[in-house]
Amino acid sequence: MQGSTIDSAKTVLNYHHTAEATAAHHEEHPDLRIFGLIVFLFAEGMIFMGLFIAYLTFRLMAPSWPPEGTERLELLLPGINTAILISSSFVIHQADSAIKKNNVSGLRLWFAATTVMGAIFLAGQLYEYFHLGFGLKTNIFASTFFVLTGFHGLHVTFGLLLMMAVLWRSLKKDHYNSEHHFGVEAAEIYWHFVDVVWIVLFLLLYIL
Repeated sequence: MQGSTIDSAKTVLNYHHTAEATAAHHEEHPDLRIFGLIVFLFAEGMIFMGLFIAYLTFRLMAPSWPPEGTERLELLLPGINTAILISSSFVIHQADSAIKKNNVSGLRLWFAATTVMGAIFLAGQLYEYFHLGFGLKTNIFASTFFVLTGFHGLHVTFGLLLMMAVLWRSLKKDHYNSEHHFGVEAAEIYWHFVDVVWIVLFLLLYIL
């Protein structure tokens, strides 16, 4: 009987020791997913930087820019698109604020609104493509324009898929809450990256 009691005590002590060791292990190895995302976005930023440098190099070497005969870009639609995309960064931040208050309905509302705004941006970009006075092979300006805006549009599309995935996962009870919302934060950080890149693109292609 005494041996059984001692064995039970040892089992309890071993359990607590294992629990403490597991907790210590988690403290020693923090969640690095956000860090991984930032590294990924840094790499993507370097790709965009290379494209920006190539564009500026072509522009500096050209006798005139855009080349003579190239139709000038309109500012109205791209300007509206830019306002929509920049505003969407503030909208998606509201979703992050909502989930930190355990407001899942607010998360869904703001993510849905951001998704709609991103879709409008893409629709506006496609409309512009079909109404431009030049094509992909017209000249070096046209080629770089389509490469830069198209590559960015690809990132916007991925961002929309990411947000829709978050919306789908949010339908599962308690999937996101104030303590566990990595997917929400990751989507927000990625969307801010997309917005910042577009601001640079808009300045390079339409303003300067």
